[in-house]
Amino acid sequence: MKRALVTGGSGAIGAAICRALAADGLHVVVHANSRLDAAQVLAGEIRAAGGSAEALCFDVASAADTSAALKKLLLDGAIQVLVNNAGIHHDGILAGMSQEQWHSVIDVSLNGFFNVTQPLLLPMLRTRWGRIVNMASIAGVMGNRGQANYAAAKAGLIGATKSLAQEVASRGVTVNAVAPGIIMSPMIRDAFPPETIHNLVPMKRAGEPEEVAALVRFLASDQAAYISAQVISINGAMA
Repeated sequence: MKRALVTGGSGAIGAAICRALAADGLHVVVHANSRLDAAQVLAGEIRAAGGSAEALCFDVASAADTSAALKKLLLDGAIQVLVNNAGIHHDGILAGMSQEQWHSVIDVSLNGFFNVTQPLLLPMLRTRWGRIVNMASIAGVMGNRGQANYAAAKAGLIGATKSLAQEVASRGVTVNAVAPGIIMSPMIRDAFPPETIHNLVPMKRAGEPEEVAALVRFLASDQAAYISAQVISINGAMA
């Protein structure tokens, strides 16, 4: 059975991705940072539905914590599907942005990608089959006022995706980025009133986490073996 690790797996999009990958027969490692209880509940729901899952807690922004957690995880074999979904917002216009706002977002979204991906690469490459999906954002493609830190992190993640894809292509490993727009979640409900979504999105609605998960599920499948180094937007025709 192939194993998948989904960072930020306890959130709305992450949970949908975990369920989708489990439905394809993968053993899913549901990662959380501070919400281990939510990750454990999700893993239990997946198992109750006939799937295979476990929960794992560590801070992707900490190289030491991540390394220790992944060493234990690799004792059971390679992770062959990796979804780098962990990310945070700490918004503010750049003129008033603090050092902490800047570094905290970069540390989770971009440095976290390195901390998680680098230790898993060689074991994955030895299997000569792997899928890495990095969750970028429309902000990393187009920019967004008040999110210079988040946009910089996601744009950096896109660059890393394209570079890594070239490095591992000969070993049967694909690397792609998914760039969601406005996707329904508790945070989105608070930040984007329905009328705002109606005005911003040509499709006149927010996307659903399951729609993002369906795209990730495809990219993680055998059918997507010739798709790599791509940034695929899912944003209701925003751009």
